[in-house]
Amino acid sequence: MLTLSKCFPDSGAHHRVTRGANLTTEVNENEADLADRGISSLDEVSKIFHTGNLTRLTLSHNRIRALPSTIASLVNLEILNLFNNHIEELPASISSLPKLRILNVGMNRLYSLPRGFGSFATLQVLDLSYNNLNERSLPANFFMLETLCALFLADNDFEYLSPEIGNLKNLQFLVLRDNDLIAIPKEIGSLPALRELHIQGNRLTVLPPELGQLDLTGQKSVLRMDNNPWVPAIADQLQLGVSHVLDYVRSDTYRFLFGRHTQTMTAATVPIRNEERKAKKMSRLRGK
Repeated sequence: MLTLSKCFPDSGAHHRVTRGANLTTEVNENEADLADRGISSLDEVSKIFHTGNLTRLTLSHNRIRALPSTIASLVNLEILNLFNNHIEELPASISSLPKLRILNVGMNRLYSLPRGFGSFATLQVLDLSYNNLNERSLPANFFMLETLCALFLADNDFEYLSPEIGNLKNLQFLVLRDNDLIAIPKEIGSLPALRELHIQGNRLTVLPPELGQLDLTGQKSVLRMDNNPWVPAIADQLQLGVSHVLDYVRSDTYRFLFGRHTQTMTAATVPIRNEERKAKKMSRLRGK
């Protein structure tokens, strides 16, 4: 369930931007849909840089390896969809797009983000899923994206998430599934707008008690946390339902268990990384 109506009126925009190949292929004054055209370089479609009023650019399902720094000349661009390409790096100039609200760079070959990436003035939805990013890939100002409502980091290589995630006070939707997370920061519990949290498929054994401060069991809320090597106490509660887990992490009993667990956790007790699964990642296979 994804509800982003408070972020922007067009709440279906992210749904459409991730499915750009289904749109009618066209280039007009405001929109350019160039999905699934076999494009490997933007030199092949240079006419888009002469469309001064372009607000939506769809380049998904192509073979683009790099974006030119001139992408910053599209000053009216609000939606940029680069899903499923071969992009290995982004130009630093991309964060200077003054009106960009939605950026989808999912399913590419990114190992890092450019310096200053957190400088977007109006970015609300950022999809970086299916890449090769980790905690060392993010620039120092990444968590200064204060306008962000939805952050997709699924299927990357994160073991830890910076406590600075707590700066994203407008975040409603956070997807961290299928990474290598060993722990999640307590600061996630201080995100007042968060209504969906996806942490399934990681290496998590415990949750920070602060997570109990969030409303993740309401009718419009979602917490997905399956496929983790939880300690038995959490695993037992999860069998009963997510609401039971959250009730448990709010208890004094759990706070004691959590404190003892974190004090005794060592490199030898951390669940091992699934190297075989990582080797089969689409972003790795497509890079060969």
